[in-house]
Amino acid sequence: QVQLVESGGGLVQPGGSLRLSCVASEYTWIYYSIGWFRQAPGKEREGVSCINTSGNAKYYADSVKGRFTISRDSAKNTVYLQMNSLEPEDTAIYYCAATRPSVTVETMCLTQQGMYWGQGTQVTVSS
Repeated sequence: QVQLVESGGGLVQPGGSLRLSCVASEYTWIYYSIGWFRQAPGKEREGVSCINTSGNAKYYADSVKGRFTISRDSAKNTVYLQMNSLEPEDTAIYYCAATRPSVTVETMCLTQQGMYWGQGTQVTVSS
């Protein structure tokens, strides 16, 4: 079983940046697609960005395109979400999830498919 641990959340002013990290417990994570999802208070969870096993296929929600960048570092068992130009609407708990690469990264994000989930990290964008 793959365990995922998110970190990097915090309080940031509008226009600021944060980098979230999702660390996997086992090297077998390289066989999984990884996604970042978020849930704001009173809203449904949504897929933010997903990346495939090799890192050459990425999906971004329209709301974050051009501002967020997903990447993975196999040597560190880590997937990153670089978040720039943050807006108050980005405030949410951010979760990472892993799933088998039997679906596209777009499907993974849009249908929120995840076999394993992390515990989440809070991101608050406020002045």
